[in-house]
Amino acid sequence: MTLDQPMYRVKRRLLGEPLTTERVGEEKLGNRTALGVLASDCVSSSAYGSEEMLRVLVPVIGTAAFTMVMPVTGAILLVLLLLTLCYSDVVTIYTRAGGSYVVARENFGPKVAQIAAVALLVDYVVTVAVQVSAGTNALISLAHLAGNGWTGLDHLQLPVSVLVIVLLAYGNLRGVREAGRIFALPAYLFIAAMTLVFLVAAVRALTGGLPHADLRAPGVVPLGTPGDGWLQGASLFIVLRAFANGGSSLTGLEAISNGISAFREPQGRNARRTLIAMSCVLAFLVLGVSTLAHITHAVPYTDGTPTVIAQEARLAFGGGTPGTAGLVLVQLATALVLYTGANTPFTGFPFLAGFVAQDRFLPRVLTRRGHRLAFSNGIVTLAALSLVLLLVTGATVDRLVALYAIGVFTAFTMAGSGLTAYHLRGREPLRRLKITGNALAALVSAAVVLIFAVTKFTEGAWLVVVVFPLGVWVLIRINREYRREAAALDRLPTGADRPRTRRHHVFVLVEALDLATLKALRYAHELRPDTVRAVHFAVDEAHARRLAARWASTSATSIELEVVACPDRRLRHAMGELALRTTRDDDTSLTVLVPRRMYSNALGRLLHRGTGEKIARTLEHLPHIAVTILPFDVSHAMRTVESHRAPDPD
Repeated sequence: MTLDQPMYRVKRRLLGEPLTTERVGEEKLGNRTALGVLASDCVSSSAYGSEEMLRVLVPVIGTAAFTMVMPVTGAILLVLLLLTLCYSDVVTIYTRAGGSYVVARENFGPKVAQIAAVALLVDYVVTVAVQVSAGTNALISLAHLAGNGWTGLDHLQLPVSVLVIVLLAYGNLRGVREAGRIFALPAYLFIAAMTLVFLVAAVRALTGGLPHADLRAPGVVPLGTPGDGWLQGASLFIVLRAFANGGSSLTGLEAISNGISAFREPQGRNARRTLIAMSCVLAFLVLGVSTLAHITHAVPYTDGTPTVIAQEARLAFGGGTPGTAGLVLVQLATALVLYTGANTPFTGFPFLAGFVAQDRFLPRVLTRRGHRLAFSNGIVTLAALSLVLLLVTGATVDRLVALYAIGVFTAFTMAGSGLTAYHLRGREPLRRLKITGNALAALVSAAVVLIFAVTKFTEGAWLVVVVFPLGVWVLIRINREYRREAAALDRLPTGADRPRTRRHHVFVLVEALDLATLKALRYAHELRPDTVRAVHFAVDEAHARRLAARWASTSATSIELEVVACPDRRLRHAMGELALRTTRDDDTSLTVLVPRRMYSNALGRLLHRGTGEKIARTLEHLPHIAVTILPFDVSHAMRTVESHRAPDPD
């Protein structure tokens, strides 16, 4: 006989054999695999960060945008440097999953830390939607540029993106190591492909053979007119807006600190090395994409495809078979790294959610490891929220970016502020330098949050501005409920486990004379009470007479049936009065056994209404009374009879 339920057998077939908790140490990532898994989000952001800057600048200042994009990129790389130094400090000091949440909790207390928790959780959800949408854009761009005029594929944007999220969730439910092996390679492939683009473009530029993009092609964003002055006609507001858009290139930088538990020992040192390597790669890619856009004038399209990075690959490699092959390599690598960049939150979100849940600010169910040692509930939650966001926005990258960087830069602000407070209390070497660096990182990140909130408010950032305080309130409210429960349940009186009565009666509630009732009667005897009574409340008098007659003629039980009149049909009220009469002397305890007939099929559940829980709620506050609901699988009994075997009341 097997105890495995059908759904569990399906789970084993889909996810593989279960992993025991003792093997959790084997599910750690080496540095190379961790760089591929955790850095994909950050590295892949270079595929659209520069394009989002140009999307703001080109309609205002036209071709001058390709000059202005370079100083804006330089400012973003300076922020990257500050944040890399800050997070190197984070992973060195705090070697447990949680990143800025842990920093804020340790330095500002648990309530303030919920700001960082909400920021990161929101960012992870948006990251999945953005990365997947951008990856689908890359595939559609490939079809546009290499598909001999293929058009009309934009309607595939949403369904393909939804399918990818489902596949990512499935891959992660199979376990961290399997996800690592699958998702590490695209990051390295993307880095190699973009390096090839930069090298070929550099050679062609030096030889005078690198062409410019067609700024008048159908579908490109409208071109503005350059003006005079050092901003070339762009207002400070526009430049700040472009800077905010370009800040999306830095999202994912926090993933290593949030997923530090996935590293092998020594976790702090391995995480710091991986973080520095990731930041160097990101700086190289962001600078390379912006520089190539500056040279080739690759311009964004209104509908998002072909992307700037796809145009750069086409311009660098040229036409013909070799050029098309190079374009296919770059676009497939871009799509893969963007899709696997969406995998990074599937590593970070469950770890962070589990950590916050351990502090009792999220439901504890998020702390449980699943079939394959992954935090399955967190993975499913992230996938569901990301799919909702994808459906609401239509998988449009430009609309999603408006929701993007506020969350992660709020987390950056909390990390920098927390480390500043930490070093102010310390006396370690280079203390003043660390205080200055972390405080500067916090100030710059806070400025980016403010810029993004103001410049993107009407484009969807208002939603994040509203969600933040609401999310913090919800997390604090959950914690308050947990604390109230603990305060109520932890009041343990002396000798509370000793019997308070001298007599014990058991009532078995009888609805029919069947296997479920016999199972309850057998269990009643095993409790060894002073008396066992079979009780039927006569809600339907005709049924009660038939039941009494059948009971009197049966040899299945020696217990007499007691029929209690219930003329007003208030079953729970009658049960309560009988229980109170039985225990009114304060020297008698009562256990009420309620057989509950279970049905595995929907029709059975529809045709039969259970009353066990309602009776339990009626009696739960009465003294000296306990209610036990005994399930009996009717569907299993039906299958047993149909297979010509005698069913067992057990």
